[in-house]
Amino acid sequence: MAELNTDSGGDKGGKVRSKKQNSKVDLTAMVDLAFLLITFFMLTTSLSKPQAMSLGLPDKDPKEKVEDMKVDENRTMTILLGDNDQMYFYMGIINSPMAPKLIAYGKDGIRKELIKRKKDVAAYTAAKGNPEQGMIVIIKPGKKSNYKNVVDVLDEMAISSIPTYTIVNDFLPEEQKLLEGK
Repeated sequence: MAELNTDSGGDKGGKVRSKKQNSKVDLTAMVDLAFLLITFFMLTTSLSKPQAMSLGLPDKDPKEKVEDMKVDENRTMTILLGDNDQMYFYMGIINSPMAPKLIAYGKDGIRKELIKRKKDVAAYTAAKGNPEQGMIVIIKPGKKSNYKNVVDVLDEMAISSIPTYTIVNDFLPEEQKLLEGK
């Protein structure tokens, strides 16, 4: 680049000015430090882990025929989930030995009943000579039940330590009438 020199070459007795250079700041070190800090905090912080409940689902092989297994009805509890947060339960076969009862969610509702029935089933199976057999709970969510209710019932299964439970969408006609309010 060419420079224009306007000095006539003589000393005019004035002050000699030094040339000012443009000041430049080198930001390379700051960028390196920023990336090091970002990397450090990304590696050292723990992200929140999603909480999930493990469900054991059976393999579905279309070639294999599955036989229905007979279960002692005195060990079986069925929970029906309806709309408007309604929940019914009964032991055994519907209307035998007990008719379905409306029950509430929570510790004073379904949890209390699960713990009571679990003790009754444990006493029953011990008297039969099979103390390792526990209670079986069948959860049947209706078409109008919501997802929150299903999750609440699954939480109650975990809290009450029910070893065997299943979710079924196959309704008996009596159960369907009960859920529809007829």
